[in-house]
Amino acid sequence: MPYTPTTYDPYDFANRRHIGPSPDEMAEMLKAVGVDSLDQLVDQTVPPAIRQQNPLGWVPLAEHELLAKMREVAEKNTVMTSLIGQGYYGTVTPPAIQRNILENPAWYTAYTPYQPEIAQGRLEALLNFQTMVSDLTGLPVANASLLDEATAAAEAMAMAQRVAKSKAGAFFVDRNCHPQTIAVVQTRARPLGIEVQVGDPAKLDPASVFGALFQYPGTYGHVTDFTDVIAGLHEAKAVAIVATDLLALCLLKEPGAMGADIAIGSAQRFGVPLGYGGPHAAFMSCRDAMKRAMPGRIVGVSVDVNGNKAYRLALQTREQHIRREKATSNVCTAQALLAVMASFYAVFHGPVGLRAIAERVHFLTNRLARALKAAGAKVSPATFFDTITVEVGVGQAGILAAARHEGLNFRKIGTDRVGISLDETSDEKVLVRVLRAFGIDGVPPHRAQLGFPEEMLRDSDYLAHPVFHMNRAESEMMRYMRRLSDRDLALDRAMIPLGSCTMKLNAAAEMMPITWPEFSSLHPFAPAEQAAGYAEVIADLEAKLCEITGYDAFSMQPNSGAQGEYAGLLTIEAYHRARGEGHRNICLIPMSAHGTNPASAHMAGMTVVVVNTAPNGDIDLEDFRAKASEAGDNLAACMITYPSTHGVFEETVREVCKITHDFGGQVYIDGANMNALVGLVRPGEIGGDVSHLNLHKTFAIPHGGGGPGMGPIGVRAHLAPYLPGHPETGGEEGPVSAAPYGSASILLISWAYCLMMGGPGLTQATRVAILSANYIAARLAGGYKVLFMGNRGRVAHECILDTRPFADFGITVDDIAKRLMDNGFHAPTMSWPVAGTLMVEPTESETKAELDRFVTAMLAIRDEIRAVEAGEMDRENNPLKRAPHTVEDLVAEWDRPYPREQGCFPPASFRVDKYWPPVGRVDNVYGDRHLVCTCPPLESYADAAE
Repeated sequence: MPYTPTTYDPYDFANRRHIGPSPDEMAEMLKAVGVDSLDQLVDQTVPPAIRQQNPLGWVPLAEHELLAKMREVAEKNTVMTSLIGQGYYGTVTPPAIQRNILENPAWYTAYTPYQPEIAQGRLEALLNFQTMVSDLTGLPVANASLLDEATAAAEAMAMAQRVAKSKAGAFFVDRNCHPQTIAVVQTRARPLGIEVQVGDPAKLDPASVFGALFQYPGTYGHVTDFTDVIAGLHEAKAVAIVATDLLALCLLKEPGAMGADIAIGSAQRFGVPLGYGGPHAAFMSCRDAMKRAMPGRIVGVSVDVNGNKAYRLALQTREQHIRREKATSNVCTAQALLAVMASFYAVFHGPVGLRAIAERVHFLTNRLARALKAAGAKVSPATFFDTITVEVGVGQAGILAAARHEGLNFRKIGTDRVGISLDETSDEKVLVRVLRAFGIDGVPPHRAQLGFPEEMLRDSDYLAHPVFHMNRAESEMMRYMRRLSDRDLALDRAMIPLGSCTMKLNAAAEMMPITWPEFSSLHPFAPAEQAAGYAEVIADLEAKLCEITGYDAFSMQPNSGAQGEYAGLLTIEAYHRARGEGHRNICLIPMSAHGTNPASAHMAGMTVVVVNTAPNGDIDLEDFRAKASEAGDNLAACMITYPSTHGVFEETVREVCKITHDFGGQVYIDGANMNALVGLVRPGEIGGDVSHLNLHKTFAIPHGGGGPGMGPIGVRAHLAPYLPGHPETGGEEGPVSAAPYGSASILLISWAYCLMMGGPGLTQATRVAILSANYIAARLAGGYKVLFMGNRGRVAHECILDTRPFADFGITVDDIAKRLMDNGFHAPTMSWPVAGTLMVEPTESETKAELDRFVTAMLAIRDEIRAVEAGEMDRENNPLKRAPHTVEDLVAEWDRPYPREQGCFPPASFRVDKYWPPVGRVDNVYGDRHLVCTCPPLESYADAAE
């Protein structure tokens, strides 16, 4: 008998590694759904009229081939010692933090900590971040965190306008702010009608502005005491904002001591690699009286049902989806993973270690300034921390070239100056090379001599909490990081079936290159020829995204999905303005839209008109047509999500687009649900003019506990000239984020994903995502009503389970969410887009075994609800109301009217590897009434428990 070789390909990444169900498992799932094939299911789900004609064609790479390709591209980057500064600095990432946080799926695959009971580790690390920021800036309340320093400055401007008692309409920006910060503030101000005054703080007229932004230290190095200027602002009832540097604040007088109301900045130099611009965690802190106006997330301390200390996201009404078109910010993503890294950097070094690093950087800079002055160079400013500016006249090009010959990048300033910023990675050898670029041999001896007046020295303590004084032996640090990660439920433990969030596999091969020095060590403003590898990655990723979406051009700048929405709407607004139709300002948005949609439209200066939803969950086409007609020549855009937020493919999408275009508007298609489209439908071909893509959803960038994210925008050719520009790279329009390519280093992840999946693999992933959602819907049909189905009885890649009827028996959607924790699952999306429901998105990455485990959990929960409905269980004292069950509950005296086994070991939970929530149900009301935003003293935990 002839030998028959196997057809199994172990290197087929898409079908053997990324897509969870095997072919045999898919056959069983298709049978449960009631179809003969995957093609048949897709034909029943996706309207034929919108299907793309040409398949995605590129050939996939195996994992080892991908890594070899990445090495080849990485070598095209030239890693120099960049002393450019401008808000970005070399830093040392402690290996313990790189290995145990940045490269650890327990940290990078976690979701936003909206379910606090299973996010206590992340929340503690983020609370440490807030404490660090609050202490160093000298202001009592901090958030955790924002996207980058420039957008944090823009958020602070909007916050200042909100809280200022001054009636002035202008905002002042210090000319010594970083150029990218000034540009982003101007971008944000224009659609809001805010006049931005850029100038010398010494010439500021406080009565003419509602707020002012100062840079401390300044972009060219100046260390200025703004105490008197701030006092003048306060006299005029205006708000003072200081953009600052956390490392400098280990030595310098803090903004709070100057009277600042708000401080902002970047925590990048606390152990977070440059990464050609990001991702990095920005911060904001403020006076206590302003805390309820602060954008972003704040972690606070509450108690659980047993009175034990528990962390949670506080003041959650600040989440902008609640305010919708009345929102003042569209912040959705925080840079949580990077904030966690920065917080562990502070724990790793402690206050003494941070001060030692700050002193070392400062004294090196002082030595450099002395050497240059001794050689006759004109060095400014007179007071500095880590940055100096050298006048070089017509010799600028020669000095920059000599620096590059030494492997150094200086900052080009104007036509006759260079800037030099030293950092944690600078040492004696770097100093020698810098001076050699100026033709100077040798360096002056070390002296503990300050480069700023002694009265500018910080005289207050910081990082006094015990967590910053733990034994910093690596064994202790490693165990602390492990203890915190063990308190969390991330994707490395279990499926996270969040609708519209697409928690899919973040493959190790996709993640590895981001920590390679060739990618991680590039400064975002390094000369373009040094970033040829990045240019290749970005160009090829853009080409692939254009092929996937049907758009003609992409901007990679937006740092989050919400920022992508904003950038897309600004692009539309600029297009109308260029055509002499700047009066177009009405944006039609369906009631079911993401909450950031109306918030983004408001920030872009548009008036939101809400469109009704039809009984089947679709857009009410007649209402849409009527409101488009009423808007007439003032119609700027519509914003729709496709498939809809109700989890179905609406068959009227082309009609919605046509109506919008007939009245001169542009169509914005929210890309949140691209996981149901890739390879099947191109939004640019069904009528879309612009879309953002959540790369942290569909394209495999991990969520990182709430960030990083990337939201690049694709546009049709007529909008391409109006994409975001940047001071470093040009362009007609202003930037929306600090770096030209946003969080460039994580674009590598999505590029790797596309390369390993190949065109056919990406298409198959979409098909299996649709199968998995329909399988869940079919398996749960006997226990839960699926709220919206397409015209042929199919859902897209997610389904909404109606849990509202259970409220008649006292069981809420929260009770189901907490009971899922006992089964070792994160809850699906709760109460959105319909209050009292659960939106489930299983993704293509989950195996049939994990899908079945989830089904087992949900059906067991349904049986417990039936027992309550039948009166067999008490309405208030049952496993759902008492969930989640902790180890403390397990070993305590059992006085509950249901068995210990039922409470603690429900059918879907693992026996040996069971996940135990570290705290019981958290008291949200207590947390909002007792907001504590920084680590409280240890004795207060006992007080809270009492």
